[in-house]
Amino acid sequence: MAQEWAKAFYRSRRWLKCRDTYIKDRILADGGLCEECHDRPGYIVHHRKPLTQETIANSEISLNHGNLEYVCKDCHDRFEGHGMGGGSRPLCRFTADGQPISMREVDRDGRKH
Repeated sequence: MAQEWAKAFYRSRRWLKCRDTYIKDRILADGGLCEECHDRPGYIVHHRKPLTQETIANSEISLNHGNLEYVCKDCHDRFEGHGMGGGSRPLCRFTADGQPISMREVDRDGRKH
């Protein structure tokens, strides 16, 4: 989910047009495959150089197709600061019936392991 300071940008016409154009270009290039794993369809347009409060107004970073990549959800969630846990290690996983199981050492049996 977008940071509070970035929500207006991600709702803006400029971003939505940029994102849609980028996805169309990727579909023409390779059918819209994930640019990281090349196995699954793209799901989200990711900024290679992350947006910050200082750079979000810089169109060379925020709206430049050279700074974007179309990636699947699994690959996107592995990027630093994205997905559950902010990296490649999730904070939880789920049982077959949808119940969360903590992956944090401090949560297992109420004590650190």
